[in-house]
Amino acid sequence: MEKQNLLYYLRDVDNIIIREIEPADNAALAVIVRQTLAEFGANRPGTVYYDDTTDHLYELFQAKNSVYYVALMDGTVMGGAGIFPSAGLENDTCELVKMYLLSMARGKGLGKFLIEQCIAFAKKSGYKHVYLETMPELRKAVGMYEKFGFRYLKGPRGNTGHFGCDVWMMKDID
Repeated sequence: MEKQNLLYYLRDVDNIIIREIEPADNAALAVIVRQTLAEFGANRPGTVYYDDTTDHLYELFQAKNSVYYVALMDGTVMGGAGIFPSAGLENDTCELVKMYLLSMARGKGLGKFLIEQCIAFAKKSGYKHVYLETMPELRKAVGMYEKFGFRYLKGPRGNTGHFGCDVWMMKDID
């Protein structure tokens, strides 16, 4: 699949470039993930805060039928979101993962845009369901997932190893 940059226009900034992850993004994204979790008091064991893969996202997203979109503002990484075929999920189900943005990039519709891109990729890749795991501390994100039609599940799916997450959601895509 050919990589392409997407241009996303915001009201209060000229533009943001959305592109697929590159090796040089690893360090900045690891800081953003951990900083965001700490900001919301969700930096606890059993979350991506302690995952070794958080430091190696480029390598992780080389897996077949996965993608990670990175948002840049004026050449600076602001965050991103991805789709991953997490272990233990049904073949027709992927996971929305590592959806994190710096505080200065929030509230501008960028998270919504990233989720739309992720769902479009999932659909194009043949997935029928998008699963996610999160925490109540990330209330704004949970509210956004609800607006996208994610429904609550009674327990986790697959084998993510994130026992620190206690909100599980699923969205059917057509």
